[in-house]
Amino acid sequence: MRERQRDTILMYKRASSKEYPNFFGGEQNLGHLPNALWKDIGNPSWKRPLPHILVATLSSLLFGYHLGVVNETLESISLDLGFSGSTLAEGLVVSTCLGGAFLGSVFSGWIADGLGRRRAFQLCALPMIIGASLSASTSTLGGMLLGRLFVGTGMGLGPPVAALYVAEVSPAFIRGTYGSFTQIATCLGIIGALFIGIPAKDVPSWWRVCFWVSVIPAFLLAILIEFSAESPHWLFKKGRIVETEEALEKLWGTSHVKSAVAELSKSDRGDELDKVKFSELFYGRHVRVVFIGSALFSLQQLSGINAVFYFSSTVFKNAGVPSDIGNMCVGIINLSGSVIAMILMDKLGRKVLLLWSFFGMAIAMGLQGIAASTFLSSSWRVYLSIGGMLLSVMTFALGAGPIPGLLLSEIFPSRIRAKAMAVCMAVHWVINFFVGLFFLQLLELLGAQILYTIFAAFCLMAVAFVKKNVVETKGKTLQEIEIALLPSD
Repeated sequence: MRERQRDTILMYKRASSKEYPNFFGGEQNLGHLPNALWKDIGNPSWKRPLPHILVATLSSLLFGYHLGVVNETLESISLDLGFSGSTLAEGLVVSTCLGGAFLGSVFSGWIADGLGRRRAFQLCALPMIIGASLSASTSTLGGMLLGRLFVGTGMGLGPPVAALYVAEVSPAFIRGTYGSFTQIATCLGIIGALFIGIPAKDVPSWWRVCFWVSVIPAFLLAILIEFSAESPHWLFKKGRIVETEEALEKLWGTSHVKSAVAELSKSDRGDELDKVKFSELFYGRHVRVVFIGSALFSLQQLSGINAVFYFSSTVFKNAGVPSDIGNMCVGIINLSGSVIAMILMDKLGRKVLLLWSFFGMAIAMGLQGIAASTFLSSSWRVYLSIGGMLLSVMTFALGAGPIPGLLLSEIFPSRIRAKAMAVCMAVHWVINFFVGLFFLQLLELLGAQILYTIFAAFCLMAVAFVKKNVVETKGKTLQEIEIALLPSD
């Protein structure tokens, strides 16, 4: 069966090469193919793939919601379940979800490659439905932790698959804009959780409602993705050419099917159907792009953004602002920055936004380091703390937040894309866990001024790394990017 599928792909590739002889000329043609291919028929409609992408971003909405759902409800949960005053138990309610996310992200690539992107989304929704239901109905700490573990597994599986799917179904000219939808959906999820959780301090057992609410979008994801198109890239890799053409017709329109399949054939080297060994990601021709991806996610987490989110309530409290209003303000700033990034992504490009994002975060961390000094008056320290915190959130949302996931789904070759994304997301969760674990200890040991200076240094390191290693992918097809980055054997 595998040999028959390989022969089908190679036959289509030969036929496509004859029909479009100038589109397979190597790296010298990079940047020119979309115009050559579509000069007569124009770009595909941006409207056709939009419903499919909106369904996929429900996974990101759920991701954001479950990140924020315990923010306003943790106090009432601890009172109802009998662990009030136990910082260990409260920490477990938060960190168990991160452990589940790590597990989900590790296996996401193998699930997405083995079962397809649509089935991966359904497997993302299933543990979120089970976990949220367990958390909403439990009367014990153990039940809550089990529910959070299930939810975390879905959270780890969803983001990498969403990034893959959006990149693979979006036309090149608008892929950056649609890639930003996942970050916007995450922000909306966080804001939604904060907003729904407001009555939790006054209404008994309201926290149960907060968990039950999340079941609705999870059910919608599981059902609606069944009516969405499968990734043409995945179908083509499996040798299912007829289904590839049907998916492309649904996503881009009949007039673009031939050119799109020809473009898919362009990057095929005859080994698409071979299984990718885990070790292949860490040596040989794949090691550079996997290193870039892992480093980007590591620098994203080491930029100090989690410290900003952790201490936002404290900073607002020192300024006399209620924590719920302060958290909502941070959420709105995050959303605003993500919307601006969406508008600029396909105009300025990924690299420019990423450079200025990390540079802006370095300035913001410097402001917060100055605010921690003793030579300023208390009022100036509060102003600088709030200004630096909001600037951190805004600049993070403009690039360092949304771009790594989008960029990695673009630069990874088709053959390893899903599994490489899984590895990089696992690195993301590991660094996230250790930053959260050691942050308070380092703060006590070093002090805020030194710690924020270290974060600023990591942001400047990120600027240098991006400038040297990241390529611009704006307006290029995934196949053009693959050929530019991946050397021939």
